Amino acid sequence: MVDHLRDHYRASERHACQVLLMVRGTYRYQSHQEPWTELRMRIREIAQSRVRYGYRKIRVLLNREGWAVGKHLVYRLYKEEGLALKKRPQRKRKAVRHREERFVATAPNQAWSVDFVADQLHDGTRFRALTILDVYTREGVAIEAGQSLKGEDVVRVLNRVKQQRGVPKFLFCDNGSEFTSQAMDLWAYQNEMKIDFSRPGKPTDNAYVESFNGTFRAECLNAHWFGTLAEAKRLIEEWRQEYNESRPHRSLGERTPSEFASEYAASRVLTAT
Repeated sequence: MVDHLRDHYRASERHACQVLLMVRGTYRYQSHQEPWTELRMRIREIAQSRVRYGYRKIRVLLNREGWAVGKHLVYRLYKEEGLALKKRPQRKRKAVRHREERFVATAPNQAWSVDFVADQLHDGTRFRALTILDVYTREGVAIEAGQSLKGEDVVRVLNRVKQQRGVPKFLFCDNGSEFTSQAMDLWAYQNEMKIDFSRPGKPTDNAYVESFNGTFRAECLNAHWFGTLAEAKRLIEEWRQEYNESRPHRSLGERTPSEFASEYAASRVLTAT
């Protein structure tokens, strides 16, 4: 406004500041704050490629790349660039009767959590994805996409994963027909595994995989426009690998699930020796 008065009304700087009730020192002040231009550009690049990452996860990735920046600086630049995610409205909590304590995993492959996520291709063709999560390490053990997945398909995927990781002691799941089928019941019996079903209408009983599915939908399913089922399978598997090997996880101290699993394995070796 001072410049406007000086340019259009030929007012002096002193007169213009008096009219606007502004201290001349304020008008003349020039910020010496670091603009952080390169850092801003990198924050924006990460946010554009990982649209559901908040400033905390972006900061972890920046630190990995060698940027020695704190959370307060990243948060300020993140906000100034207009990248803040919208917060979900909080719902009122209701008094509930807590269920009996479930098995608590203290090592990898002790408990897995499974569920289904639904989506569609660009032509409207529906498909489902079976997600399997290791409760302790938070690793995405497997994600199997298909148009019609039944109990036999769940068993097939579990047998495939069994060759790589073995069989868990517990399998947490809901009461869907795929998990209550005779094929699943027989497989659990043969492999000496217990299936722990969620209470009807209580998705929080299977909270770990529900959280994983939310991230899976936000960062993968909603971020792509699948043309074919084959393309969906390829992109979903790429995301699963990125989730395990690159994405920082807050509950794991901003480590990736693979890093956490490797550290656990290394600690077991040291303990054994």
